Amino acid sequence: MAVHRRHAAEAESTIVPRFTRAGMQHVPKDRLPEREMLPGTAYQIVLDEVMLDGNARFNLATFVTTWMDEEADRLYAATFDKNMIDKDEYPQTAEIESRCVTMLAELWHAPYGAEAVGTSTTGSSEGCMLAGLALKRRWQQARRQAGRPTDRPNIVMGANVQVVWEKFANYWEVEPRYVPCEGNVFHLTADRLLDHVDENTIGVVAVLGSTMDGSYEPVLEICEELDRYEASSGVSVPVHVDAASGGFVAPFLQPELPWDFRLPRVVSIQSSGHKFGLVYPGVGWVLWRDAEHLPEDLVFHVNYLGGDMPTFALNFSRPGAQVVLQYFQFLRLGMDGYRLVQQACRDVALHIARAVEDMPEYDLVAGGTDLPVVCFAMSSEVSKYTVYDVSRKLRERGWLVPAYTMPPKREDLAVLRVVVRNGFSHDMADLFLRDLRDATRWLDHLDAPMPHEEQPSSFHH
Repeated sequence: MAVHRRHAAEAESTIVPRFTRAGMQHVPKDRLPEREMLPGTAYQIVLDEVMLDGNARFNLATFVTTWMDEEADRLYAATFDKNMIDKDEYPQTAEIESRCVTMLAELWHAPYGAEAVGTSTTGSSEGCMLAGLALKRRWQQARRQAGRPTDRPNIVMGANVQVVWEKFANYWEVEPRYVPCEGNVFHLTADRLLDHVDENTIGVVAVLGSTMDGSYEPVLEICEELDRYEASSGVSVPVHVDAASGGFVAPFLQPELPWDFRLPRVVSIQSSGHKFGLVYPGVGWVLWRDAEHLPEDLVFHVNYLGGDMPTFALNFSRPGAQVVLQYFQFLRLGMDGYRLVQQACRDVALHIARAVEDMPEYDLVAGGTDLPVVCFAMSSEVSKYTVYDVSRKLRERGWLVPAYTMPPKREDLAVLRVVVRNGFSHDMADLFLRDLRDATRWLDHLDAPMPHEEQPSSFHH
């Protein structure tokens, strides 16, 4: 039989539970701590803090992808250290980016897919900035060649555009001309366009999938109206399509819809890979119909880390993992897979829309027929509470559902919006509808109206 002896040092040793460590009890929030701590301690501190965030899967406000396959998670972990800008050090990642551009050029019907001109970006916002810069530079070049002044450029768009276009106009000194919403049309339409267009217009922005209600703007009709304007005035105004969401939906659910490079007046398109492109946050794409529409003087050729690197970007170093994940999704899903995913999202959106339409407390504004987005307002019969009260009540169950007012001239209309993304199943939709009915029933049974408070005037998600 073995004999074990107890050593004095072992008798005095202790095991310190993680939550009683000094670092867990006293953590400076706004300055660097004086000493290092164990990685497990730092991990627990940060994890505990982010647990206070909402559940991403229950976030019905965002268009951004919150779920991918486990294989994508592993691929992300294996490639998160790649810097997209180091094309000489990571040539295969650069090759993958080029393949994605070519695939998108074919998907969006560019005239010469094999010679596609485009780049990945950190998201649609950077893509908008780059496309807007190209529009402004081409307009300036044409005006100089004609001996005309270049000091008063403007860009025309609906009042429903995402806030990035307001930023573009501000940062790059372009006059924004917003076509206001009227009646029950919450986006740009061709019949109200020409009142805002003139020889100083660098381009018209047509949105394929408004963040306000998920609707597509009529790109074909907008182009045809600009064709007539050119025929009568001699002024050619190009169109940029902001397809942040629709660029990865329309090709699969509405393949016959003419909105892309099939229309000669469309010179550039940008979209978010991290929205309905089904990739985690951090990747977008912008393409031009050919090299002529991306001025060469905007492209920098940098001798960096041993190689010539042409670049057109607002950022320099940025993650390459999301580009790799975009390629993974293209291979993983293919045309049929993307079609199935987007169709499933639309089916869930239509299911939610039908259920909301059957509830007398709500008026359906958008039913998910373009983007899988459901938008609804309070019925005029409801006076004790507002959409903001419904939004707050749903948050008690973990659902993040935005409430906001529509653009100028329809600010009288406040709505709730549900974005159906990949991973939001029929079962989850039924859970949401159960909680929506419970929240509505609770508010209906109030003895008096909810207290009034100042509400936000707009929503820029």
